[in-house]
Amino acid sequence: MKNNLRDKILRLKEEKNAVILAHYYQVPEIQDLADYIGDSLQLSQNAVETDANIILFAGVHFMAETAKILNPTKKVIMPDLNAGCSLADSCQAEDLQQFINNYPGHKVISYINCSSAVKTLSDVICTSSNAIKIVESFPVDQQLIFAPDKNLGGYINNLTGRNMVLWNGSCEVHDILSTEKVIQLKAENPDAKLIAHPECKAQILVLADFIGSTTALLNYTMKNEAKQFIVATETGIIHQMKKASPEKEFILVPKDETCACNDCPYMKMNTMEKLYLALKNETPEILMNEELMNKARIPIQRMLDISKKANIIK
Repeated sequence: MKNNLRDKILRLKEEKNAVILAHYYQVPEIQDLADYIGDSLQLSQNAVETDANIILFAGVHFMAETAKILNPTKKVIMPDLNAGCSLADSCQAEDLQQFINNYPGHKVISYINCSSAVKTLSDVICTSSNAIKIVESFPVDQQLIFAPDKNLGGYINNLTGRNMVLWNGSCEVHDILSTEKVIQLKAENPDAKLIAHPECKAQILVLADFIGSTTALLNYTMKNEAKQFIVATETGIIHQMKKASPEKEFILVPKDETCACNDCPYMKMNTMEKLYLALKNETPEILMNEELMNKARIPIQRMLDISKKANIIK
């Protein structure tokens, strides 16, 4: 059935001149079907470069919105419009505006995991791949607000010596990872390298051998000589890690003492069946107000320009 769906999707993709973008957190069969797979920075860059008429985005809502903002004349569809983001939901634009009003003179850096409305309030956007370079693009005496992820913001503050004001938001997938299980897994696997996404809480990051974006974590496991890795991030990336390094072992950090898998419920709302129907019917489509798109495009483009200048091209 899945092979049949795959064939149907590929045929429709060719007929409609469509491109499929998929985040690393998608289920394996969607990852294997995509034209481009990556983290938020990679997919933003891919969205800019595509000459397809239709962009089918297998990810969450803010990602598809970003693709639409960067391609206002193209049709952008996603398998399930309800695929949201707990981090984006933790920061509403009207609340952030009040927060900004309390810190006059501050520039605003927003993590890409936010709504388009929040992007319009931002001076520049960042991803976990380029966040440090984005922050360092500002003079050291420039006061900054970082939203919405407090864990990523705190990590950058520690690395750069900055004192950015942090919005109190977090990703439920990363913030919930069990520190106790990390300590236990490290004790049980003394030769394993602990690798962690910077959206994890500080108690886990301080224990990590390597901290980086989803792509950086994947690259580290490919290049490092270790044979075991304890992985503190969403489960979806394990598929690519195993494909790239089949001889290595990857141990996921669970979210609790039951060892439950740490899946993003929103990312996993996308299925092969929904991909097929979305491409067949060209719905649900991302439709956005033109003024909103124009305002949100400015900080996104600044991010892409800084990334290009810093040679952060995936």
